[in-house]
Amino acid sequence: MTQKTYIVEGRQFRTETDYRRAVHDRELIERLRAEAAGYDKKKLEQLYSDIKNGKYNFFTLLGQDFADEVEELLRKKTAKGGGQRKNAGSEKGKGRGKESRKRAGTKKSTKKNDQKLEAFVREELKKREKRRRLMIVGCLAVAAGCIGYFCLYSYYDYRTRAAYSELSALKEKPAPASADESPVIHYTLDGETQAREVLDEYKNLLNKNKKLIGWIKIDDTNIDYPVMQTSDNEYYLDHNLNQEYDKNGSIFMDKDCDVLKPSTNLIIYGHHMKNGQMFGDLDLYSSEEYFKEHRYIQFDTIYEKGVWEVMYVFRSRVYSEEEIVFKYYQFIDALSEQEFNSNMQEMAAMSLYDTGVTAQYGDRLLTLSTCDYQETDGRFVVVAKKSQ
Repeated sequence: MTQKTYIVEGRQFRTETDYRRAVHDRELIERLRAEAAGYDKKKLEQLYSDIKNGKYNFFTLLGQDFADEVEELLRKKTAKGGGQRKNAGSEKGKGRGKESRKRAGTKKSTKKNDQKLEAFVREELKKREKRRRLMIVGCLAVAAGCIGYFCLYSYYDYRTRAAYSELSALKEKPAPASADESPVIHYTLDGETQAREVLDEYKNLLNKNKKLIGWIKIDDTNIDYPVMQTSDNEYYLDHNLNQEYDKNGSIFMDKDCDVLKPSTNLIIYGHHMKNGQMFGDLDLYSSEEYFKEHRYIQFDTIYEKGVWEVMYVFRSRVYSEEEIVFKYYQFIDALSEQEFNSNMQEMAAMSLYDTGVTAQYGDRLLTLSTCDYQETDGRFVVVAKKSQ
């Protein structure tokens, strides 16, 4: 890139700061030059002396150029006056000696000023170069951080996609027959144990991870994932089903839900990823038109298949324990018909639109929950009832 240059009074300046200083000097010189046009020799000598003694504050070499110009004017006037004064030999000699000493002093002063100016310019250039290098280092650090984050993000994204692709293939693969294979035992909330046969398509997956509880799928979206469940609702927020750290987390069921009992309402959580992974596409249901074309959600537990019809779509948030308000994430079991109907009324009132679908006490519900960034701790929720 070509560096911009500035020219004032025939001298070249490299920076805008030096240029502004030169403009200042030029304006002062033009004023003094206009005044000196009518000066006699005595006034010119006084002007020259004032310049050398620092009466006028020059910031660039233009000041020295002007001093030389005034000196030249003095020389011409002196030469002209010498031709007229024929009898002033001795005085002339004395004047020349005095002028010679004065010029020597002037040159010494000029050299000192030039050295100061050069030192000042060098210092300014050093500071500017230091700032430039610091800026370059800072930009490189930011760029390295961005590249590192992008690489890490891409790695996690690739690993997540590969893992779920492998699981999808494993889901379709026939389970190996085993004579001594025993069914998985789950413990219900009342302390009783029940043994139940796992669906064939989930046996391979269950052998890979015992925390598997089902599989969820919504047509025309990225939502096609295994559903996990553990005693800690925080764990699968940042772990994948291979127990590895993963900021995408996993789709998981609330720890208090029971697929064997079964609970009135099965609540499933997933991150709202901007790339559409996990429950990133769930908020498509904010559009009533989208709902009309995607009324049904497929959710199987590892024991039974299920088709669920969307009933309510609403926005909510996580409330503090002190706030007395309907908290959808606490509705897992309805102990009475009155309690069930009350919860249905709350969700119907919050719903973004009327789906025309209702539920009665005894129906099984499925709630999908993800983050909603329209408010702090916001949540986007889709509730469906089991139809098949």
